[in-house]
Amino acid sequence: MEGTSFKVIVENEEQVELSFTRLWDPSMEGKLVPLNIDKRYIMLRGSSGFYSYAIYEHLEEWPAFNIDNTRIAFKLREDMFHYMAIADNRQRFMPLPEDRLPDRGQALAYPEAVLLVNPVEPDFKGEVDDKYQYACENKDNRVHGWISNNPSVGFWQITASDEFRSGGPLKQCLTSHVGPTTLAIFHSVHYSGEDLILKFGPNEPWKKVFGPVFIYLNSLTDGDDPLLLWEDAKQQMIYEVQTWPYSFPASEDFQSADQRGSVCGRLLIQDRYISEENVPGNCAYVGLALPGNVGSWQRECKGYQFWTRADEDGYFSINNIRTGDYNLYAWVPGVIGDYQYDAVITIDSGCEIDVGDVVYEPPRDGPTLWEIGIPDRSAAEFYVPDPDPKLINKLYVNHPDKFRQYGLWERYSQLYPDGDLVYTIGTCHYGKDWFFAQVTSNAGRQLITHMKELLGKLGSNSAWPMRVEPINYD
Repeated sequence: MEGTSFKVIVENEEQVELSFTRLWDPSMEGKLVPLNIDKRYIMLRGSSGFYSYAIYEHLEEWPAFNIDNTRIAFKLREDMFHYMAIADNRQRFMPLPEDRLPDRGQALAYPEAVLLVNPVEPDFKGEVDDKYQYACENKDNRVHGWISNNPSVGFWQITASDEFRSGGPLKQCLTSHVGPTTLAIFHSVHYSGEDLILKFGPNEPWKKVFGPVFIYLNSLTDGDDPLLLWEDAKQQMIYEVQTWPYSFPASEDFQSADQRGSVCGRLLIQDRYISEENVPGNCAYVGLALPGNVGSWQRECKGYQFWTRADEDGYFSINNIRTGDYNLYAWVPGVIGDYQYDAVITIDSGCEIDVGDVVYEPPRDGPTLWEIGIPDRSAAEFYVPDPDPKLINKLYVNHPDKFRQYGLWERYSQLYPDGDLVYTIGTCHYGKDWFFAQVTSNAGRQLITHMKELLGKLGSNSAWPMRVEPINYD
């Protein structure tokens, strides 16, 4: 998005903040999205990098429109930056952009996935390059970027807070990929589709601050291990998280710490089939999002979200919450269903709200007779097949994120060419007998998993309900 106006917002010995704006008017209808856009850049004395944030505004009288994706994209010098890092166990030397071109790469099922058949560096031959293999959950998407060996320089994108991101802590978003490209995602429909498109009707006012994110640059003297740049970037990320919300953005739309509030309490689980007493919501995810229905935070994308993890006793504290009205939502790994507090919580500047003990009663029709998997919004415990050896990414060989390998959906039809899998309760184990994804077979059949119950336990004339807990978009 190109700005049409430039202004110096702050200029002193300690800080410079620049604004690039593009204001919308009715003459632009049908040509540009009906948004006022204010892109900000900040540099601080002694800071090795710069901050960037954006303010989007849609006025009430403006026409309807949709947003599917919005982000900051950085394209680095391909002759310098060859090593990419997303996490301690997700980093590697990367192919070149030209390796993806038709004379060096073979297009696969979708444009982003390319088999490298004649790469510049022969070591990459036979690998799949696909930017979606480097996606990351919001809760873990704090720092990623690139390392140059000559000179020893690092380029890192650091996101100190998830508050402006949509879809909650388990929503997957893109990070860095071949280009070399680094993305700061503001809003994305990846892995969710239609449900997360920002849809604005006529007469719907809206304003939101995305960011700030920090672009951090570091360097080493010759002879030092280049991976020290990654270690330093992680330390910088910790510092950025600890100093959020930042005190220096000049826009009045970005609220400082003293303008925000906090919520604390304790989540307990009431399940009389497990314990006569309420049990703590151990490691529960607890968050605030715009008011809605139970679980609506997963599709909410117009407002802000604030999440934390409860401790082993169920106590939680959510700090630095922007003013406004919210629902309190939660779920507990290992416990089916979603919790929603029964009242709207209003955050005012400086407020400290203690909701006390809140009790979640999971849906129950009786004792659990059998269970396939763990209700934790992950498919990690299920069977993930090895990829086609001709379509691998070497990073994910013998890796806990093996599910990110390309083409695993094809493996289902190869494993079950004559019919769908049959899972027998009491005999099968979900770690080796339950396919991790629900896919369509090559024969055009939708996967229908058959479950053979040990009828002697139930009685042949009994009716028993079955509950299914959805997993996240992995």
